[in-house]
Amino acid sequence: MTYVPQIRIPATYMRGGTSKGVFFKLTDLPEAAQEPGEARDRLLMRVIGSPDPYQKQIDGMGGATSSTSKTVILSKSERPDHDVDYLFGQVAIDKAFVDWSGNCGNLSAAVGPFAVANGLVDPARIPENGVVEVRIWQVNIGKTIVCQVPITDGEVQETGDFELDGVTFPAAEVPVAFKDPADGEGAIFPTGNLVDDLEVPGVGTLKATLINAGIPTVFVNAEEIGYTGAELQEAINGDAEALARFETIRAHGAVKMGLIQDVAEAASRQHTPKVAFVAPPASYTSSSGKEVQAESIDLLVRALSMGKLHHAMMGTAAVAIASAAAIEGTLVNLAAGGGKRNAVTFGHPSGSLRVGAEASLVEGRWVIDEAVMSRSARVLMEGFVRIPGDSF
Repeated sequence: MTYVPQIRIPATYMRGGTSKGVFFKLTDLPEAAQEPGEARDRLLMRVIGSPDPYQKQIDGMGGATSSTSKTVILSKSERPDHDVDYLFGQVAIDKAFVDWSGNCGNLSAAVGPFAVANGLVDPARIPENGVVEVRIWQVNIGKTIVCQVPITDGEVQETGDFELDGVTFPAAEVPVAFKDPADGEGAIFPTGNLVDDLEVPGVGTLKATLINAGIPTVFVNAEEIGYTGAELQEAINGDAEALARFETIRAHGAVKMGLIQDVAEAASRQHTPKVAFVAPPASYTSSSGKEVQAESIDLLVRALSMGKLHHAMMGTAAVAIASAAAIEGTLVNLAAGGGKRNAVTFGHPSGSLRVGAEASLVEGRWVIDEAVMSRSARVLMEGFVRIPGDSF
């Protein structure tokens, strides 16, 4: 019997913030995968090692978590005033699909450095030493992201002393600004309310802030669902009943936000919306053993991604947190003590993170001008990935 040999595809394995993924230049993909569709999805799933009923992704580049089952496709942008087009694919671990419905905020920090290092930014704009502003068009949600990439001796500077909770080693700081981060063209609050009564069968009627900034997110109060807000991963991810309740909350939130028509559709839209719970500040011990003091944070936030509690915080969810905190009366704002604010520091399972956002009321609708946070990024490996030639 004759077997099809493996093929090689140029790729870079990168960490961005608290996530990592496989980065491709669009023009390096096999021709069949350069266009959206089944061939592209099958190729990316094979690269990552999905679908895997063992949920380990041993036969691929994925790390068996939502933070490490990610792919990025980049190309030189044809949009005015933009350098690079950024398309993000969240690969399901045990199911056969790639979710294209949202952005990855953490990997956004790696897009700028990749673009500079791979010739997607005009060399004339790159200083010998200093910072280059990389303007990114986020294709999934149709928004602009701006990365400030440090340059030393004409090359991307990756090493540094910036520390990010959830990442073991320090690296160079990469400030990231998400411009007008409301997802798509819809309103920031799809229902028109800062707080809704969300009816969830088997759970009850919950107060919820449904916001569409950074990534569609359903915020609920920790206390209403029996939590303190200081939980770590093992408290939730090992509880199948709890995960099922969160998925039910997420599905009904998605319907109320108009993202899906029926709760059954949520199963094929795992990446969005996110579901998160908030609480006033309290002291706790993070997953690394670091003590987080109540007086050092404004609130507690825990968020789920792809059906599991995230080990830190998704970058896009951090944008949603910053946006909601900036608007008086949301559950996030109230958990932080209420009042007008343009930045918050929140506690997550790995530590804390400071994020900022500017909100304004324009003709009766809330607008987020931009949300800003600092991340870091670096290349972990570069060269080629290999997959069987009949994978797509």
